[in-house]
Amino acid sequence: MDIQSLLDNIIFLNLLSLTIIYWVNLIYPNVKIFSAISSYGNIFVNLSLFTLLALRWLNYGYFPLSNLYESLLFLAWGITAITLIIENRSKINLIGSISTPVALFVTGFASLSLPESMQTPTPLVPALKSNWLMMHVTVMMLSYASLIIGSLLGIFFLVLTKKKGKSTELEDNSYGIPTTDLNTFNTAFYKSESTEVSNSFLLNQNTLNLTKPMIDERLNLLESVDNLSYRTISFGFPLLTIGIIAGAVWANEAWGSYWSWDPKETWALITWLVFASYLHARLTKSWKGEKPALIASLGFVVVWICYLGVNFLGKGLHTYGQIL
Repeated sequence: MDIQSLLDNIIFLNLLSLTIIYWVNLIYPNVKIFSAISSYGNIFVNLSLFTLLALRWLNYGYFPLSNLYESLLFLAWGITAITLIIENRSKINLIGSISTPVALFVTGFASLSLPESMQTPTPLVPALKSNWLMMHVTVMMLSYASLIIGSLLGIFFLVLTKKKGKSTELEDNSYGIPTTDLNTFNTAFYKSESTEVSNSFLLNQNTLNLTKPMIDERLNLLESVDNLSYRTISFGFPLLTIGIIAGAVWANEAWGSYWSWDPKETWALITWLVFASYLHARLTKSWKGEKPALIASLGFVVVWICYLGVNFLGKGLHTYGQIL
């Protein structure tokens, strides 16, 4: 077994184990050992992906982003790296429970589904023999990783706000807990003559019984997930913009045209418009909660079509990772 196959297997098995650990941690959030294992496991996977890509760079003399296999591994590396950064800064050990399965799917598809001919390094085609390769493709892949995680957080937010099979309409300050219920509870909590309120106080006869600490905890989680989604997308969107501009300059240098309405270029523009709409809604209309999360959920689908779907749709100028 060569070093590539060995690292492929190690990365896949570790991501599979991490996915299980993250999900178990969702069930038993107070067991600290799961949080520690998941953090160190993510670091190990990230370093393993970096090692595999670095070895291909050293052995074959070009930046390892020339085919679909290498770009998938780079995407997985970006997802694990951004997950580590978000979890370290936010102190919320839930991000990996939604991002690690995606990294598992990506590496599994790269290692198990792609034919050997697409995994084996080949000489660069003339259009790729440029310093723009590192600039354009690296920035685009990091933008995809950021936008995917930001969109996943938006989907996660929608899941958290689901109530009895229906999505709750969210207020800016309540994140799914009706304002009337909060007012009712606060009135009873602060005006009660007793020093404590019964834990079985009903906020609404049609909803779960929530005490004030439980409400605060839910609000904090929803607000944190919503803000993390916004910040992650805000980081990925400028990268996407820079990547598209760099790609246009490179295209003019390689093919004599800044824009050719190639399938990849078209879907990159659609992706840009979707996330521009998301940021416009957040910044201009001050939307929070469910509405921008729905746009982010659409963005999740669009990113995958842009990155991987066009490889199934037909030939274009970006055919280096073509599957069909």
